[in-house]
Amino acid sequence: MPDLGQSLGAALAIGLAAIGTAWAQSRIGVAGSGTIAENPELVGPVIIMEAIPETMVILGFVVAAMILML
Repeated sequence: MPDLGQSLGAALAIGLAAIGTAWAQSRIGVAGSGTIAENPELVGPVIIMEAIPETMVILGFVVAAMILML
């Protein structure tokens, strides 16, 4: 069973990654909606740019799992 330090570290790994991802996606979403309004052909690249920050949460989950497995 993980101790308090490991649990706190895992929570911070996921929580801070999620906050960073949410902040990035909010900025990308605003810019992307303006881009799509001006040029509807750019829907694909905007969706890809919106999905890229999700990798931060996935990596945060991997780090948290590694912390808890020690």
